[in-house]
Amino acid sequence: MSGERRPSFAASRANWKGYDAPFATKLKMLLRNNWTKMRTRGNCCGNDGEPGC
Repeated sequence: MSGERRPSFAASRANWKGYDAPFATKLKMLLRNNWTKMRTRGNCCGNDGEPGC
């Protein structure tokens, strides 16, 4: 098993609230980043600090 930590709900929520962008942009990032995590079966999409990562 790799040493990667799973992101917490609190960290995801902080990324959502702290990211300065319109709602539609944040929603698009959330979907894109979660799709990347599902596709690669990883814990991170590689875009730290963005919604969904």
